[in-house]
Amino acid sequence: MPEAAFAFKPTLRGERALLRPFEPADIEAMGPILADPEVLHLTGSVHTSADLVDRPTVLDAKTRLWYRTRAEQPDRMDLAVVDPASGECVGEIVLNDWEPGNQTCNLRILIGPRGRGRGLGTEAIRLLLDYAFAQTDLFRIELEVYTFNTRALRVYERVGFIPEGRRRAAHVFDGVRFDAITMSVLLPDWMEGTAPADPMP
Repeated sequence: MPEAAFAFKPTLRGERALLRPFEPADIEAMGPILADPEVLHLTGSVHTSADLVDRPTVLDAKTRLWYRTRAEQPDRMDLAVVDPASGECVGEIVLNDWEPGNQTCNLRILIGPRGRGRGLGTEAIRLLLDYAFAQTDLFRIELEVYTFNTRALRVYERVGFIPEGRRRAAHVFDGVRFDAITMSVLLPDWMEGTAPADPMP
């Protein structure tokens, strides 16, 4: 895949979700999202229930700079997930860990409380898969999800990801070990019936 494929950050629009490069208001909205206990737990960012509370809801300078520089990175794609009805950023979706020689990358997504339960995350994944497979030469997109995140497992299967492996006892939370499931979707899987999404002009 040429570097330009990831250097260009598209804006993608669906009925429920809008994906766009991070704008200043989107970056500020990520503070409460990243501090949300469910986000912290389901992403495996913490290891105890005590770590879920009293998190700062304002981004520090280092994290704010991280988001401001995402559009400059040619080897990854970080997009804000926006509720088009309100214009509010409710999460993020990312393609990273790009291996151009293998035509593979990783996908990750997180949705804050104001974006849950309405299909925004599901549509965001579909939009980005459509773009990635239609506009780049990616052949494989993979992800990893912990077994306690049953809602995400259902969503990933619904959009075409296929379970293919298990990392046993990969994550500890409150002294309990949980497995991580590896899933992937391949270009031929996507071609079987998914129409590509066009970037907004």
